[in-house]
Amino acid sequence: MNDTPIHPNDLSIDNGVFLVKLARKAVELKLKENKEIKPLEDTPRHLLRPGMCFTTIEAYYGEERRELRGCIGFLTPVYPLAEAVIRSALEAAFGDPRFPPLQLSEISNVTFEVAVLSVPTKYNVDNRWELPSKIVIGKHGLVAKKGFFQGTLLPQVPVEYCWDEETFLAETCIKAGLEPSCWLDEATEITYYEGKVFREVKPYGEIEERDLHAEYIKKCR
Repeated sequence: MNDTPIHPNDLSIDNGVFLVKLARKAVELKLKENKEIKPLEDTPRHLLRPGMCFTTIEAYYGEERRELRGCIGFLTPVYPLAEAVIRSALEAAFGDPRFPPLQLSEISNVTFEVAVLSVPTKYNVDNRWELPSKIVIGKHGLVAKKGFFQGTLLPQVPVEYCWDEETFLAETCIKAGLEPSCWLDEATEITYYEGKVFREVKPYGEIEERDLHAEYIKKCR
């Protein structure tokens, strides 16, 4: 078995469809039978390589309106990707402290989204003020870390809120429990990762790969 962490670019749309369906199946089985599934026998072999992901569950109110219902994931490749998707989906449904546990009555009115991430990498800059110019909105997710404080924002977040690069940095600092200007502090580690994002267009509907850059241009420019 290849133990090299899987990169988002290793995934096809068929892989994305498989992972989103796996996330939904894991939550439904837990709700209906109180059972937890393992990676399925038909799992493509490369999806059993270590991987990082976040699963997002959203309440669906139509094409133009969704509201966050849970989001949990992994920024280190501690599990095979398929297993990481199962674990993150269950945590997003039942373990996100911002929301009550998902109920069976909600399952037909939520959508599932899986973001598969690359290993976080440091930006190579000589001056902290250069950081915004290195960020690609719609492609990069950010991590801010200083001491025991750490927070991340996924690539889709600045697209949803139409943030520019400096705002994205400041909001990541806030997510980590730090000052908005923490990215200028040499003691704060700022890293980035790339991601591919797959989601249900509607509950039980078609699964698409999101073009976050195109969404950003259309919505925010």
